[in-house]
Amino acid sequence: MNPATTPPTRGISKAVVPAAGLGTRFLPATKATPKEMLPVVDKPAIQYVVEEAVAAGLHDILMVTGRNKRPLEDHFDRAYELEEALSAKGDTDRLRRVRESSELAAIHYVRQGDPRGLGHAVLCAQPHVGREPFAVLLGDDLIDPRDPLLSRMLEVREALGGSVVALIEVDPSQIHLYGCAAVKPTAQGDVVRVTDLVEKPEPGTAPSAYAVIGRYLLDPEVFPVLEATGPGRGGEIQLTDALRELALREAGAGGPVHGVLFTGRRYDTGDRGDYLRAIVRLACEREDLGPEFRSWLRTYVDEELRE
Repeated sequence: MNPATTPPTRGISKAVVPAAGLGTRFLPATKATPKEMLPVVDKPAIQYVVEEAVAAGLHDILMVTGRNKRPLEDHFDRAYELEEALSAKGDTDRLRRVRESSELAAIHYVRQGDPRGLGHAVLCAQPHVGREPFAVLLGDDLIDPRDPLLSRMLEVREALGGSVVALIEVDPSQIHLYGCAAVKPTAQGDVVRVTDLVEKPEPGTAPSAYAVIGRYLLDPEVFPVLEATGPGRGGEIQLTDALRELALREAGAGGPVHGVLFTGRRYDTGDRGDYLRAIVRLACEREDLGPEFRSWLRTYVDEELRE
């Protein structure tokens, strides 16, 4: 078998979670705390991402980290002293929740020495991934478990091969903030063929209003393409540029690239305002917190509107 080709039926078991960013938009909170560890209600954002991967059947997780990211490893490790203290108190509920993160999956770590972009972070995963297709999940995008985007992407990849990206339709005035895909329809209403990609297009130049969000299924042929990809937008090695190369290829050479059009619930935690809105939305939907919190929120909003 030609190692450059990956048959559509080959399963995916590994997920890569890039987590080496500096989190400058959340300073000073991220001066000593990784942005991935900022709480979303009562769990760090990164745990939601790992739970999503596990729910889709991906139990081998590689986190690409950097300096000052040790708290990530500690969170997914056992905390024996804390567990002993909770056990001694008979606090079984908190003990269960503390142990959850260390029992989710087999989690591995590799450091990205220099912050050279998402494409470079993915390239750091090559020794772990090898010649297997794999998933990439970005921690800024939290997908509601009631809308199993990743599972749908796995179905599409198994049927069509190549690589698969997640796409949302955004207001044209916002497309310059994203990677943007030119697409053509397929026989499946929620699946498109990606014909071109551009990272953060200049206003008025975007080929569509379809934005790439932080979920990818990648053919291993992306690695040699990334190795040959020079710095792009922002002076970084862009994953979008490598995917553009694969999108122009036919099946059997790392291509094609398809997109799944996502219209479900997505929580963007990469922006301070959206981060706060995500917390409010998720808290409102919690059975243990929602009723009381929604009541307080209604009262607070009513009082603010009267002023």
